[in-house]
Amino acid sequence: MLMTAGEYTESLRRLKPRVYVDGRAVSSVADEPALLPGVNAVGLSYDFALREDTAVLMRVAADGGRDHNRMLHVPRSSDELLQKLEAIRLICRYTGCAQRYLAGDAMAGILQGAAAIDAEHGSEYLARARAYYDHLRAADLSVGIAMTDAKGDRSKRPHAQANPDAYVHIVERRADGIVISGTKAIVTGGPYMHELLVMPGRAMTEADADFAVCCAVPIDVEGLTLVARPAGRPGEAAALFSNRFGQSTAVCLFDRVFVPWERVFLAGEWRHSEELTYAYATHHRHTCIAARAGYGDLLIGAGTLMTEANGLDVEHAHGLREAMTDLIKIVEGFYACGVAASVYATQEAGGIAMPDAVFSNIGKLLLATQIYDMQRLAHEVSGGLIVTLPGPDEDHNPATAGRISEVLTARSDVPYEKRIAVARFIEDLTASYQAGWYSVISLHGGGSPAAMKKEIFRRYPLAERVELLENLLDRGMLSDSRRRIAIGRQPGRCCAEGCKPDN
Repeated sequence: MLMTAGEYTESLRRLKPRVYVDGRAVSSVADEPALLPGVNAVGLSYDFALREDTAVLMRVAADGGRDHNRMLHVPRSSDELLQKLEAIRLICRYTGCAQRYLAGDAMAGILQGAAAIDAEHGSEYLARARAYYDHLRAADLSVGIAMTDAKGDRSKRPHAQANPDAYVHIVERRADGIVISGTKAIVTGGPYMHELLVMPGRAMTEADADFAVCCAVPIDVEGLTLVARPAGRPGEAAALFSNRFGQSTAVCLFDRVFVPWERVFLAGEWRHSEELTYAYATHHRHTCIAARAGYGDLLIGAGTLMTEANGLDVEHAHGLREAMTDLIKIVEGFYACGVAASVYATQEAGGIAMPDAVFSNIGKLLLATQIYDMQRLAHEVSGGLIVTLPGPDEDHNPATAGRISEVLTARSDVPYEKRIAVARFIEDLTASYQAGWYSVISLHGGGSPAAMKKEIFRRYPLAERVELLENLLDRGMLSDSRRRIAIGRQPGRCCAEGCKPDN
């Protein structure tokens, strides 16, 4: 089944989650103005799967002929990883953040982890994970990922926290399931999801076994409370983009929430928490690249329009052309890492395509640290008007509107209203509360820069680089023509010929 955006919204009305926004209890998530930009953004992922011009990217043909949404799909090849990147970039060009794609990332990590756990322990996690994967695709659900714990004192491990609820953990094991309590602190789109996937947020030790838990819960399950931020800038007239599309994040409080065994995918097998976390993080960092490339597309387009509205030709204004080229270089540079990670993917258990970890982490690290340069370059080409412009109310003030429109028109063929609309659009994305949100979520979403640097160093083939130098130095810079030349591979390269994507 493929839902429309309207059907998605209606499905939210049938749910009764316990949600608070700005200190208020929310009676209906679908009808809450503070969350409407988030509902709109997720809704677009539904409608794009049904539009003729976007379905080629947004739909995947499943076994048995029933298509499902690509945001829920676990890639099986390099081609499918590339298609997922393109689909996410497309949605983010219109919404800023696709949000829904985290479910596919999480299911890929869970299916990989469940296979490894079953192989060691003879458990039934893989069958449960496959059944749940079938369920969410068949129902076309939106699923939030509850991974980042509150963490408490970060110098202490989960079991050593003064308040054990700083991490989600198992408090009771029953014949029919488990009971969990604790806090997940950053859940993308939490209030307007159908269900949550609870995942471990770090590697665990044996003492942390009760904190090694992965499971799925309905959003309105008894004992779950979501404390959320508004999505975007709802109701603000100057927020031309984020009063329509935005993203809420939620703190999720679990208070003795019961989870039946068929929805449990990890319950105390602490050695596998690191493996599951690594698999999800790699998939997620790969797709984050596409999300922020879509945001970059908005900045590139807006910066070009603003330059023209200011009366300048970006092709002939040397300084502005240089700035725009730098912006393009940043966006396409980190996106190229996502492409490389897709091309150099490996096949994991169950035929899952795992993007190359080094390229995925490099791409995510680049976007995380260069998001501020992207915004700076947009400011550079746009000028100070984007933050000194009077507010929208002045557009209708009879005492000032006429004069302002006269003096703030730059080109005769670009009306004041159009110039000002572009300026407010750039302000919204680069110099507002929403802009700060984009910066921080880019920096820390999917893990901190330190975590990505750790994975890059851990996964990079340093030994082969050392071997190359040893060959050069030990043999007089390859003076011995009979010595075998070791071909130094790229991070994902497994042989001299290199890996090739499936046709």
